[in-house]
Amino acid sequence: QVQLVESGGGLVQPGGSLKLSCAASGMIFSRYGMGWYRQAPGKQRELVAKITSGGRTDYTDSVKDRFTISRDNAKNTVYLEMNSLKPEDTAVYFCHAARGFEIHWGQGTQVTVSS
Repeated sequence: QVQLVESGGGLVQPGGSLKLSCAASGMIFSRYGMGWYRQAPGKQRELVAKITSGGRTDYTDSVKDRFTISRDNAKNTVYLEMNSLKPEDTAVYFCHAARGFEIHWGQGTQVTVSS
């Protein structure tokens, strides 16, 4: 079955950087659009960044100049490089895969930006 496993989260000071990874298995990875969502306590889950099977990217405005999503189809892995982190970025970050109406979620990885 399809499995998405996130890693790379942790505690970082404001202005710092983290790089998240999402390793996929059980699917033909290159055919899926991939994305990163995040959910902070008491808030709805929101889309942070996405990358299509063709490599086209899109970002929510609040991270547009600071985050970069990329994928390595040979490694079945999608990444989220986060720079200039702010306390408002604190959330659980979830990996997301989609192909047509087929949707899969990872378990999430915690990112905490302390003050």
